[in-house]
Amino acid sequence: MKGYLDRIEDNKFAVILVEDIKKEFIIPKEELPEGSAEKSYFNLTIQNDQITFIKLDEHATGTEQNKTDKLMSKLRSKSNGSKFKKK
Repeated sequence: MKGYLDRIEDNKFAVILVEDIKKEFIIPKEELPEGSAEKSYFNLTIQNDQITFIKLDEHATGTEQNKTDKLMSKLRSKSNGSKFKKK
């Protein structure tokens, strides 16, 4: 199962979103694999509503970041500024 590190709260807790089951899990930041950062993707095993295995998926993280970067670049290139004029 895939998970996504949405954010770190209070520099103590990691919030991982799992879209397949539409749930979020909050785990201690120390339980994240080495190299994890916000917007990282993970391979997860979930049993009894708990994450029992977590591994950083570097390939998915890189692929998704590239998609996001391309989309943001495309959106920025289309932006012509506000349609409203300042007085």
